[in-house]
Amino acid sequence: MTFVVVAGTGTEIGKTWVTAGLVGALRRRGIAVAVRKPVQSFSIPHDASTDAEILGEAAGASAHTVCPPHRWLPAAMAPPMAADALGFDPFTIGDLAAEVTTSTNADDIVLVESAGGVRSPLAADGDTVSLVLALQPALVILVADAELGTINLVRLSIDALTGQRVVVYLNRFNGDDELHRRNRDWLVTRESLEVVTDPEALEHVVVALSTG
Repeated sequence: MTFVVVAGTGTEIGKTWVTAGLVGALRRRGIAVAVRKPVQSFSIPHDASTDAEILGEAAGASAHTVCPPHRWLPAAMAPPMAADALGFDPFTIGDLAAEVTTSTNADDIVLVESAGGVRSPLAADGDTVSLVLALQPALVILVADAELGTINLVRLSIDALTGQRVVVYLNRFNGDDELHRRNRDWLVTRESLEVVTDPEALEHVVVALSTG
């Protein structure tokens, strides 16, 4: 199977929206795709959906397939903190990686959406970088904002992901906004990063993985 990890420069950056859109686009192309959220912590209004529910709807799968029920943590904290606050047993990056790899088919592209930023705690013994090392994905999609401050956050995240192929997706990019354009151009020309700014371009990057 081909893993693609969807990470972010921080929380509330749009990872779920990007992942769900990508899942839908790949399915419309007839590409076998699965989506996983190894763990989710949340505090949402009664009329809203969790990340796993949004991703499950996009994939035509059960939310409990996307994220195992025992990894649903109803507390708005980093997952290992939420588990501790709720009195749940601690879990490791190895636990999360094993649950992802044993629940998917060998011929799938598997989109794995992380939580928080790349260095936010994800398990008792690691973060998204640790999960990336465990899964050895073909690609890491780093979702970033297009606004002021993104260059710093992208550079810090890229440094943490040394050795991985990373595509930066500038979410909510507006080509008429001079700051957005300058941020993109700086990341491409000064940092030599692979940057995309629209869903179709990101789709093409992932489709290329499935075609070899």
